[in-house]
Amino acid sequence: MNPYILATLLFGLGLGTTITFASSHWFLAWMGLEINTLAIMPLMAQYHNPRAVEATLKYFLTQATAASTLLFATTMNAWLNGQWDIQHMTHPLPITLFTLALALKIGLAPLHIWLPEVLQGLDLGTGLILSTWQKLAPFALLLQIYPANSTLLIILGLASTLVGGWGGLNQTQLRKILAYSSIAHLGWMILILQFSPTLTFLTLVMYLTMTFSTFLVFKLSNATNINALATSWTKAPALTALTPLILLSLGGLPPLSGFMPKWLILQELTKQDLALTATLAALTALLSLYFYLRLSYAMALTMFPNNLTGTAPWRLQSSQITFPLALSTMATLTLLPLTPTIMALLTP
Repeated sequence: MNPYILATLLFGLGLGTTITFASSHWFLAWMGLEINTLAIMPLMAQYHNPRAVEATLKYFLTQATAASTLLFATTMNAWLNGQWDIQHMTHPLPITLFTLALALKIGLAPLHIWLPEVLQGLDLGTGLILSTWQKLAPFALLLQIYPANSTLLIILGLASTLVGGWGGLNQTQLRKILAYSSIAHLGWMILILQFSPTLTFLTLVMYLTMTFSTFLVFKLSNATNINALATSWTKAPALTALTPLILLSLGGLPPLSGFMPKWLILQELTKQDLALTATLAALTALLSLYFYLRLSYAMALTMFPNNLTGTAPWRLQSSQITFPLALSTMATLTLLPLTPTIMALLTP
């Protein structure tokens, strides 16, 4: 892709998210989300193969449905309350519609069907943007109206953690596994949103860091399925040794950074007398942990047979810059001891 076009599209992505962040008027927030959607679509379709075009079309239809529902909910809110301000949402009907529209936008269960299929049709770079940057603007809006329907948020959260764990069990394609991982993590964020927005923000930051590391590792290894992971040890042995730790951090295993948000969320849910919800969430996390262990086993404990014909894929040197990967890996693995400091900084 032409670098000038790429720079324009990336600027559009940043601009759309910034407009949504900064807006207090519903129409401006909706406009920012639309700019975001339009900016990423050329990036998704830049490789002219049928899977990429199909993924782009599915993404466009899903986002258009979510955007129209969002606009309908905000218009209904203005009709009922006479207010276009984001903070003035009091009627339960527009709040419910608004929550469901944003759930469709970010891929929460049971509105998640599009996410694994879309992510599977993209390259790892665009998939990284879709899994990280594209979640920011909808979450900014959710955080602003967090006193929403509490039962609806808990149902969406538990369904997402369950679907995210269950859906990833039988997958062999890494992008689909990461899509289900994304759904599960979003479920944890939504589960705690109404009780502690600060904790939702912390979980979102940790999710972005861990997902960034995982995508960059797979991009460096040029791996798109589980079998390809077994070839990565000859190319980057040190990184292959660290990758299982990154994956287990995504699974929320102590003493890695990914344990921090899960631990704090379970603690907060228990404080809110939601012990059953906390138990169900913890049990669904075990499902996710299984497929992370499966990936770790394939990458670190198996060796690919060396009788392939043609050019061996591990002999091709990658031109990817590894400094961002080093920083994000350090954050993914070592932040747990700093939990008290991080909570002190985030608590007003």
